[in-house]
Amino acid sequence: MQLQQLTQLVANPSLPAIPNSPPPPAPSPPTSLSPAPTARRTRPKLSAPPDFSGERHHGRVFLNSCSLYIHLALEQFYDEQEKILWALTFFKDGRAAKWSENVFCQEADTGVFPIPTWGDFEQQFRLHFFPVNAEADTISTLEGTFYHQGGRTVDNYLDNF
Repeated sequence: MQLQQLTQLVANPSLPAIPNSPPPPAPSPPTSLSPAPTARRTRPKLSAPPDFSGERHHGRVFLNSCSLYIHLALEQFYDEQEKILWALTFFKDGRAAKWSENVFCQEADTGVFPIPTWGDFEQQFRLHFFPVNAEADTISTLEGTFYHQGGRTVDNYLDNF
């Protein structure tokens, strides 16, 4: 009997639905572990690196911050040069601003950007903005008044080395 009713329904869609047919199953609610199929993944808001003045004792922190941002937001950068130019936007004063100005002067003189890859940028950055002699810096710290723990916790004290 149901086959005959289905045939009539297909032939004449204006007829009311079959009275004895069960309702379609309700969609199951999404669980907290599985996102809805149409939901887009949101990314955490990334902090930009701090402005950099060129002080050598802040060089490693700045470069690490840039590298972390680039790794987490790689899709924001079109190519290697864009990564470098983005990093140079944080060179706002001091030795860093002068170095950045020199890079752009070289480009203006030659017509070619002088730092082709992010790896080359990192290499030049280490040369110009990392401590010249880390061992001598440590010895100077040990010989100075900063060597003493004072009121700092042991963890805070040791973090300085």
